[in-house]
Amino acid sequence: MPTPGDLDRDRDDDGRARNSRPRDRLGRPLPFGSVGVERIPDDLDLLPADSLTWAQDLLDQGLAFNAHEVLEGAWKSCPYEERMLWQGLAQLAVGITHVQRGNTKGALSLFERAIRRIASHDGPVPYDIDAAGLIAYAEQAMTDLRRGVGLEPAQLAPRLVCDVRQ
Repeated sequence: MPTPGDLDRDRDDDGRARNSRPRDRLGRPLPFGSVGVERIPDDLDLLPADSLTWAQDLLDQGLAFNAHEVLEGAWKSCPYEERMLWQGLAQLAVGITHVQRGNTKGALSLFERAIRRIASHDGPVPYDIDAAGLIAYAEQAMTDLRRGVGLEPAQLAPRLVCDVRQ
């Protein structure tokens, strides 16, 4: 049975909750009528390399929440055997979002989940995704956060793919 708050929620044609409110750079909802950052389409379906390129660009701009939405789109459209890997990448971006918002507990939780999912991928890692580097990044971020060391903006844009020029 819907609650009174459900009646006010944005819904798509299938009844799934949507939120058309604008959002700030950190993904927090703003009041209706506010100017926020451009939203990522809910039905995003890109080639994996395009998703990684766009997500990296968003991370580099400090838009980890939007990077998460791009990576979530890839996770929803990827082959089954890649789902945990893409979920881990999306969770890594959400962990960074929590750091940006000052939510250390949330960041630690999401980094732990990201590590488990990225590490669970069997076989060669596709699309030049730097799984080992991203796991090391998340582990170091967790160590720093537990020590009370703040992460600078430049530290919140890990490289998603290996540098193939090496």
